[in-house]
Amino acid sequence: MDNCEELIPEYLNFVRGVVDSEDLPLNISREMLQQSKILKVIRKNIVKKCLELFAELAEDKENYKKLYEDGVYLLCNMLGIHEDSQNRKKLSELLRYHSSQSGDETTSLTEYLTRMKENQKSIYYITGESKDQVANSAFVERVRKRGFEVLYMTEPIDEYCVQQLKEFDGKSLVSVTKEGLELPEDEEEKKKMEEDKANFESLCKLMKEILDKKVEKVTVSNRLVSSPCCIVTSTYGWTANMERIMKAQALRDNSTMGYMMAKKHLEINPDHPIVETLRQKADADKNDKAVKDLVILLFETALLSSGFSLDDPQTHSNRIYRMIKLGLGIDDDDVPTEEATSTAVPDEIPPLEGDGEDDASRDGVTVEETREENGEGLSQGHNDGEDCSTKLVDGVEDEELATCRAHGQQKG
Repeated sequence: MDNCEELIPEYLNFVRGVVDSEDLPLNISREMLQQSKILKVIRKNIVKKCLELFAELAEDKENYKKLYEDGVYLLCNMLGIHEDSQNRKKLSELLRYHSSQSGDETTSLTEYLTRMKENQKSIYYITGESKDQVANSAFVERVRKRGFEVLYMTEPIDEYCVQQLKEFDGKSLVSVTKEGLELPEDEEEKKKMEEDKANFESLCKLMKEILDKKVEKVTVSNRLVSSPCCIVTSTYGWTANMERIMKAQALRDNSTMGYMMAKKHLEINPDHPIVETLRQKADADKNDKAVKDLVILLFETALLSSGFSLDDPQTHSNRIYRMIKLGLGIDDDDVPTEEATSTAVPDEIPPLEGDGEDDASRDGVTVEETREENGEGLSQGHNDGEDCSTKLVDGVEDEELATCRAHGQQKG
């Protein structure tokens, strides 16, 4: 009972106070307290009183803003949504987020509902590291252009919070970074989407073949405006932000990470000139090496812009450097001055291994043949008792070959 686990839940551990109760007996043991029903009633009332106090503070925006900026309260509030299912609705009313329409101020989910469009069925949100990052993300382009408000969730615990907070006041919470984003469309927009899917079907298949296991599938996007492509995750998979958080965990489960990280989908923007030109090149020659390089470069760039990390950053850098060379008109064969100086041929070249054998055979006669031809002279020279001294022939010190040639010259 030192930490009052039985009296107050963990997410309210920042609350300090004194509980006065006339119902607790004076002479009791620890075992009796742990099994006492009175403690459960006290716990329930403490949580109720705390939530009423928070709701009362929330009515004063200035004071509540100071309280909400306190990291302890914010963390505990979201932790309560994750743990306390009974009071989840009351706790969710206390949440505050920046949004695409709130400016520098924060907004509650209740205020968000009052600004929803008539044909809007869901609450849209995006998770990330900072407000500026998510505000400039490719995922919110189409949603913001349609006039729908997007909540910016920039705290790490938001990822855990939204896993439990599936809906608010009958409106489901939908992440704009996951597949299956359905925006309200009229008949003309639906018709255009069907035409785009038919026109880019061959390009999507080719990109899937090139990327192979790197992506689950390639589809035409309905969420992009100015970006050529983006990487989205499956409905029940991790977002890029969640993947970053899990990679930072010291005691992570690698088996779970391998499964959750594998569900990536590449979405292309059919209205972007890069994608349109790529489709034309692919239709002309799908085996073109330039098409393959461009697809891989687009995919890796989309990974970075979507918040993911690259498995091989050096290879991506080399592709970028090659593009810069092409843009500057630099030939790959051009060698910098320093490299040319360092690779210049020195004045004195040390003899390579086997040079003597090459010199001996430059007239079509090999060392072995020379030894065979002079074998007889060697025998005769030894029989005659002549002096057979060792000489250096063509830079090769070979005692037997030098002796044979000496006898040959004497006989000549």
